[in-house]
Amino acid sequence: MTEPNEHDREDMGAAAIRMEQSRGPRQGRETVEALVGRAQQGDARAFEEVYRRTADRVYAVCLRMCADADEASEMVQDVYVRTWQRLTSFRGDSLFTTWLHRLTVNLVLQDRRSKGRRRARERAEADLEHYARAAVVAMPGTRVDLERAIAALPTRAREVLVLRDVQGYKYDEIARMTGVSLGTVKAQIHRARGLVKEALDR
Repeated sequence: MTEPNEHDREDMGAAAIRMEQSRGPRQGRETVEALVGRAQQGDARAFEEVYRRTADRVYAVCLRMCADADEASEMVQDVYVRTWQRLTSFRGDSLFTTWLHRLTVNLVLQDRRSKGRRRARERAEADLEHYARAAVVAMPGTRVDLERAIAALPTRAREVLVLRDVQGYKYDEIARMTGVSLGTVKAQIHRARGLVKEALDR
């Protein structure tokens, strides 16, 4: 059998491309919203695909708010358990990822409040400068990584700063979500920004 010449190979390649195009979009390119629709009908495989496509983003949110990789991983699992339970409440008024993002933030905040109650009393957060000094001592150098500087903040200060400057929530939304006054939220964010700037400038 003779080898195809260069002209024949080009024709074969063009034919292969036409066959590929005739098959339509590759499997797995279904939109997240379409997958959610199937998952709402009880399709577990569709929900698994939703998880695969969105888990990295959910983990990033959890990690920024928890500042602990193990805790963030646990929260991701909790988020998807709750997502499955509440999936029928998603009506498509917004993107599913927007709905999932808000659910994630709310669950992290609920978890933090619950842990705070179990510990009876959180460590005092009034002297935030202590945390800035600790961050600089723990991470010497001309510049402290932004993520690590944020992680060094106390729990409440880190939460409100992430919600405002990373996640983009409005001040009044953060006040409702965290259950504190608008003035307190603004004060916490202002001081947290100052501490992060101080850490980065060292």
